Amino acid sequence: MRVRLIVLLAASSLLGQQTQVKLDPTITKVNFTVGDVLHTVHGTFQLTQGDLWFDPTSCKAGGMLVVNGASGNSGSRARDNRMNKNILQSEIYPEISFTPDHIDGHVNLSGHSEFKLHGMFTIHGATHELTMNVKADLHGNRVSAIADFRVPYVQWGLKNPSTLFLRVSDTVPIEITAVGEIKSS
Repeated sequence: MRVRLIVLLAASSLLGQQTQVKLDPTITKVNFTVGDVLHTVHGTFQLTQGDLWFDPTSCKAGGMLVVNGASGNSGSRARDNRMNKNILQSEIYPEISFTPDHIDGHVNLSGHSEFKLHGMFTIHGATHELTMNVKADLHGNRVSAIADFRVPYVQWGLKNPSTLFLRVSDTVPIEITAVGEIKSS
């Protein structure tokens, strides 16, 4: 009887085991695309923190992704300065963050997985619900993933940079190409 209880306790602790993910900010890319009538602008932001965890059994998730709000680089210094000063107001709101709370779908602890990562996205001082589509590959202690989502920045209170002659989409597609390490706790 005592041996069975120990085996059951050990098995239940393994089932609720959290997997920690530490993303490498030097390799992870946060890409954005802004479309207008004439052309499409592509750019990147710098990830400054990428510490996540998930429980594959309960589908709970946590941790935080943090992006330097002033790091936006579209290849045009003038455009980036306008974006930082007039739209993101990165001097007032220096960080953009995502705090996951649960996973919809199944995460394989080895190999390929596709799932949705739900959480709270904070930009320009306001927090909004957001769900990312994630394609992840876990091999040994390495993880690589591509997550995509859309930021309806005008709906969320940010200024639309459109002018009389230039019409910009009011939603920005974001793609995160992430690389990091995993470990079980």
